[in-house]
Amino acid sequence: MEFLKEIKKWLAEITEISLLLVAVGVLVTILFGEDVPFFSGVAANFTVLLKALGEKGLVGLVALGVILFLFYRKKAAA
Repeated sequence: MEFLKEIKKWLAEITEISLLLVAVGVLVTILFGEDVPFFSGVAANFTVLLKALGEKGLVGLVALGVILFLFYRKKAAA
């Protein structure tokens, strides 16, 4: 069982790093525009995701609620 806990920790860290990279990508795109090599499509993809969730109405709202619940549950357990 200790092996599964270790995998869970690794996945949580990878998820946290990924979220930080997305945040940095959005910030870099806002500051320097779309021509930054590594972060060029992050803000556009994030906008598409938010638009897709918004178009789905209640289903999008429920999906967003589930995503937020999973992130806050992880923070509370840590």
